Amino acid sequence: MAVWVFGGRFGLRGHLGACRLLGLRFQSRGPQGEDDGDGGQSSSKARRLPKIYTRTGDKGFSSTFTGERRPKDDRVFEAVGTTDELSSAIGFAMELITEKGHTFAEELQKIQCTLQDVGSALATPRSSAREAHLKHTAFEEGTITELEQWIDKYSSQLPPLTAFILPSGGKSSSALHFCRAVCRRAERRLSDYLFTVARYAAMKEGSQEKIYKKRDV
Repeated sequence: MAVWVFGGRFGLRGHLGACRLLGLRFQSRGPQGEDDGDGGQSSSKARRLPKIYTRTGDKGFSSTFTGERRPKDDRVFEAVGTTDELSSAIGFAMELITEKGHTFAEELQKIQCTLQDVGSALATPRSSAREAHLKHTAFEEGTITELEQWIDKYSSQLPPLTAFILPSGGKSSSALHFCRAVCRRAERRLSDYLFTVARYAAMKEGSQEKIYKKRDV
């Protein structure tokens, strides 16, 4: 299971995104690596095409940001994948949220940017990191303080919880509950925020939340 702390030891400051791990490779070649057919221009002069795949991981290993090679099922890559999955889920939820004009859409985008930094920090294992790497992986406490302030802001406007609720409350709320469930594989404080704004979205949209009812045995 992926375990890491949002707002703990990993950094937010100016770190390049996890996409640096892909190491995109560019090659100069014409179609099928041959001449373009006019006899006057060789493949070496053909336009450069970006390569999304690198084939460096075909044997089941991949590189961390520090250059260390690890199996693809290593918990570092599992944690990076969970972070990416969460950001993607938030991106989907934002499409629904923006349509409804919710003001917390900007907060979610800021969280996505933070998750990009988290992914970069996760991909920088301390076991192989040099000092130049580590200086980019230190979180500031202000990020957690801001997250807690957001939670308090929306919580103060919500009716108190008197029962367990099911993921529900309309499309925006349900999408945010899905984000919360993905987040729980990685971190708890952010999942509290996602739970809170899911309920807030349901309230603002006038959608009814479904209450958990214990089955009679």
